Amino acid sequence: MKIQITTLMGAMLLAASGAAMAQTPPAAPTANDYSKPETWLCLPGRAGDACSADQTATIVAADGTLTVQPFAKAADPGIDCFYVYPTVSNDKTPNSDMVANREEESVIAVQFARFASVCRPFAPLYRQVTLTALRQYMTGQNPGADRELAYGDVKAAWDWYLKNENHGRGVVLIGHSQGSGVIQELVKREIDGKPVQKLIVGVMPIGSNVPVDEKGMFGTIPSCSKLGQTGCLVSYVSFRDTAPPPQTSRFGKVSEAGMHAACVNPAALGGGKGTPTPYLWSGGAAQSAAAPKPWVEGKTVETPFVTTPGLLTTQCVRDGDYSYLAVKTNADPSDPRTDEIIGDVMIMGKPDPNWGLHLIDMNHSMGDLVAVVKAQGEAWGKK
Repeated sequence: MKIQITTLMGAMLLAASGAAMAQTPPAAPTANDYSKPETWLCLPGRAGDACSADQTATIVAADGTLTVQPFAKAADPGIDCFYVYPTVSNDKTPNSDMVANREEESVIAVQFARFASVCRPFAPLYRQVTLTALRQYMTGQNPGADRELAYGDVKAAWDWYLKNENHGRGVVLIGHSQGSGVIQELVKREIDGKPVQKLIVGVMPIGSNVPVDEKGMFGTIPSCSKLGQTGCLVSYVSFRDTAPPPQTSRFGKVSEAGMHAACVNPAALGGGKGTPTPYLWSGGAAQSAAAPKPWVEGKTVETPFVTTPGLLTTQCVRDGDYSYLAVKTNADPSDPRTDEIIGDVMIMGKPDPNWGLHLIDMNHSMGDLVAVVKAQGEAWGKK
């Protein structure tokens, strides 16, 4: 399963560009009607939508053994998940339309469908800033993309969900890159300090810089520190331990005085090193990454995803202005399993260190993110 190079590069560029892209639209757009099923990529109980994508994985053990791991959605989960996807639209306009194309469906399969094993999945379409607009910004043009339009759509979807689907249920907010930025804004404007905050089981804005204070607080929302803690934050940007963010990187630092970018290691919520459970694309990371090597020489993986027990170690690092999740590959040349993962953005055959492992921000710790939500759902049920 692959995502096109422009999709993933666009996600990174939007996350790094910040407010510089904000423009005022020439006229007020028509509001979306989120009572229409076609405005949602995922709705619970709906067969054949984006969250029905095959999540079967192959466990690639250190000794080279391959074991197929089936996947099953939760029959009656006690909580919901509300997800906002990153920059993926290839539409030719500054903001995307409301038609789901392959790119929107693919990113759901990669980043969100697995959460259906622990929560009811909700993923609205929204008129995001497109890759077309990003290319124009990169060449000094001003296409007039409207970030407020994107935010307004997600807010409208959130409002519809609260009125028509929530019914007092707990909900986890999840996003990546552009979607992470929208989730941050939704929390700041509509949730933090308001009555609806009592419904928030967790907040997971991954792959963008979330400003927190020295106590790890995002507004009144604390960083998660243990499994089963509810109402807390999990967020990080990821880099290889051998390639920390350079001073030219916009990932891992914030502009707010007295703040730093949040880093909560989903594989070690209490701090220190963790051994994550990845769910990586079996065919590689993306066309923008290096060519993948066999997971095990001479053997073929036939499932969409692989998981590699013990191959990775993750740890949050604070270094000057930067705060990030360092990802280490535990190479063992003596065993038959691959000694490396791909996920760097390659420019002219070389990895660009400014973007770190943004391509696999969620996937290198996907099993742990799902486990965090599962534990939060169980704790919520006991309440």
